[in-house]
Amino acid sequence: MTHQRFHPIGTPGQPWSAADVAAWRAQVLRQRSHADDVLSAIEPLRQAFDVDDYGALDCDGERFPLRVIRSRGWRDDLPTLVVTGGVHGYETSGVLGALQFVREHGLEQAGRANLLVVPCVSPWAYERVQRWNRDALDPNRNFREGSPVGESAALVALLAPLRGRVLMHIDLHETTDSDESEFRPALAARDGEAFVPDTVPDGFYLVDDIDHPQPGFQRAVIDAVAQVTHIAPADANGQIIGTPLQSPGVISFAVSERALCAAITGARFSTTTEVYPDSPRTTPQQCLKAQVTAVRAAIDYALMHPA
Repeated sequence: MTHQRFHPIGTPGQPWSAADVAAWRAQVLRQRSHADDVLSAIEPLRQAFDVDDYGALDCDGERFPLRVIRSRGWRDDLPTLVVTGGVHGYETSGVLGALQFVREHGLEQAGRANLLVVPCVSPWAYERVQRWNRDALDPNRNFREGSPVGESAALVALLAPLRGRVLMHIDLHETTDSDESEFRPALAARDGEAFVPDTVPDGFYLVDDIDHPQPGFQRAVIDAVAQVTHIAPADANGQIIGTPLQSPGVISFAVSERALCAAITGARFSTTTEVYPDSPRTTPQQCLKAQVTAVRAAIDYALMHPA
């Protein structure tokens, strides 16, 4: 079998070696600042929230604090709500949307629920606008005990004491044109596989847990976001990213089996958002609003159905 070269790094048909990973890392350049965009934005929130570091990453001499925002006056008798963003560093609205939600709406649940927000799970990748961490590993396939991905292991450890006690967990993501032009080809090259082109869904969609579906919850979030931006239609095969629709704008994955972020807490209600910022039908501001709207709708539904 002849393997066609479609990526500049590696040998076609062979998984990347350590030297290939190093070559990939060398050409991934810093494009923005986690300190300026994320840490500085968190500082004013200390006036109303508890802010702590749940770990730190040491990446080739660069130190990245891993920061969590919590409700002040945490009460164990209240339901807990978890919001995560920036699992994939290039997915900008997940990070900025989580911060915007806390800034504008984070106190709305005071006295009714505990809120825990991690706005940027992967700061090294955020600065380099990348999907993977520095070792060319995807954090969102590695949220498990003993994970080889430091970003994932740290978040698992943070949330472990809350497992089974979380009412709602929403994980904020994006799907971009670079998924198809850059990240999926790199994934195939890294794993020594052939690249099979796909299409990027044009619009917002959600990922439910196939083992613990909550269709009413997903529908409530979709209905709210539809007032802000358009919902991704199914492709010609009736699918989104190769997966049949559970309902309009909603697909289901084996979230726990794939060690995805939304499975960490074992929340009764969980979902993963996917915004499409490259669509000509939306703007960066609408994408941020869509993320914030999704969080608020998820919280409202969960608090109305606590048991």
